[in-house]
Amino acid sequence: MVPAGRQRRETVRMQAAGLFEQNIKPLEVARRLRVSPKSAYQWQQLWRDGGVQALASRGPSGSRCRLSPRCLEELAGYLGEGPAAHGWVEDQVWTAARVATLIGRKFHVSYSVSGATRLMHRLGFSPQVPARRVAERDERAVTVWKEATWAEVKEPGRTAQATSASRTRPGSRDGRPGDGPGAGAAAPRS
Repeated sequence: MVPAGRQRRETVRMQAAGLFEQNIKPLEVARRLRVSPKSAYQWQQLWRDGGVQALASRGPSGSRCRLSPRCLEELAGYLGEGPAAHGWVEDQVWTAARVATLIGRKFHVSYSVSGATRLMHRLGFSPQVPARRVAERDERAVTVWKEATWAEVKEPGRTAQATSASRTRPGSRDGRPGDGPGAGAAAPRS
């Protein structure tokens, strides 16, 4: 399965090759295909040196997966069993750090947390970050406190009153000149 973005990029490069064959300049190719001029010039050079095949995709970049397809299937099975089946009983959350540890335990391969995250996404899982809560937290007591005590403790909001944007002078309706800008534009508020 080829990701849609990679497939689109390959299609655009092949379209560029077709335009180069028609002697269309790189700037025009860039405009037509909505790519940067730098890309168009690089593609033209590759096309000149190696033809259409030089613009073909060479597959995914980056380092290859250190787990075999069989190990990936096993890992997906382990992840499907849940964290409790592998010693994490405090919650049912697969974090990337836990998955990296699991890979090390089961397959004797070291993965970074970010590498474990990418591997989880590849297998259709998403790492989750557990909420940091005290183990002794009493949810019922928290709810009762929010409903009863918080309403009493909370300060009331500011009341609506005349305010001023000036730091030096408080707002005053009486201090406005009658012939100044905006005079008579609107009735004074009461």
